[in-house]
Amino acid sequence: MFGDKIKILRINRGLSQVDLAKILGVTKQSVSNWENENICPSIDMLIKIAQFFSVSTDYLLGLSEKHNLNTEGLTELQIAHIQAVINDILQMNYRSATFDSSTNIGGGV
Repeated sequence: MFGDKIKILRINRGLSQVDLAKILGVTKQSVSNWENENICPSIDMLIKIAQFFSVSTDYLLGLSEKHNLNTEGLTELQIAHIQAVINDILQMNYRSATFDSSTNIGGGV
């Protein structure tokens, strides 16, 4: 769970394990071990990882699926535009899920 989340966040940022290790001040082996769930980072490192990726520690630990977006330096209008895009995507996902469930008549396999 943690390993998958950190790997996806790392890849989405275009970072290699070596890149992330340098940023966090750890070895590439540490990042590899976290991603393979061989070891867990310390609490201090967990916080550092969460801060770097702008996510909560709950998200990293699989306790929440809620993401945080870093809006620092953006105007209120820019933030409103981003929220509108998010709302549109959520609405499309909802409609798609509703359509998918309504077309599964009989539930047969």
